[in-house]
Amino acid sequence: MIFNIRLTSHALALLALGLSQSGNAAVGLDRTRIIFDGGKDATSVNITNNNTQLPYLAQGWIEDESGKKITSPLIVLPPVQRLEPGKQSQMKVQAMPAAKTLPQDRETVYYFNLREIPPRSDKSNTLQIALQTRIKLFYRPKAIAPSQQDLSTPWQERLTLTREGDHYRVNNPTPYYITLVDARSSKDGKTVSGFVPLMVPPKGAMTLGSTVKELGTTPYLAYVNDYGGRPLLALTCNGDTCNVYAKASPASQ
Repeated sequence: MIFNIRLTSHALALLALGLSQSGNAAVGLDRTRIIFDGGKDATSVNITNNNTQLPYLAQGWIEDESGKKITSPLIVLPPVQRLEPGKQSQMKVQAMPAAKTLPQDRETVYYFNLREIPPRSDKSNTLQIALQTRIKLFYRPKAIAPSQQDLSTPWQERLTLTREGDHYRVNNPTPYYITLVDARSSKDGKTVSGFVPLMVPPKGAMTLGSTVKELGTTPYLAYVNDYGGRPLLALTCNGDTCNVYAKASPASQ
């Protein structure tokens, strides 16, 4: 029997604590998100079989924002491959002709899936667990590729908050997705109650679950950058509007 389990990074970490070494994820990715450069035809990700004794199959595919498996405008090649014990390989995310029809003034989000398939056990009544990793894949059109100035001054610093009743609304004026993973009332404080991670779409807005009272007038927000880091944004509020005034040190893990 093989059970397919989809796990977040946090859930995977918790599962690893409760399983024996043989039940831990064997096939791993070299990143936590993929940025697909719309100026290129393809991008590659590295995968590793961390099991030094058994070969595994690695299966990859892409889902759209609703969770539907797709084969266009992006596709994973090869869809299935064998990984020898302790060896590395690559999977390619290939752009199909339909990629040219995607919005060129903002990012489009997809999800890259990697499932490990263990070798069939020769023992009867053996439970085998096939772990699955799912990460965000952002298609970033060539027209909005960040410049050197953008890289030195992250676009996330253009984020603002607007007070609406008892809550703050997050405004994202950029053409990029901004994922917020923490909210605090002070730099070294704890995550405020009611906060739920959220991904604000390009040129869009979403409401923070935490209240204005909990966050105060100097809120700190942590976002995920292209490399999986979690920098903190320090904001100050004047009236009903809050703006980033400084980039704080990376958020504590």
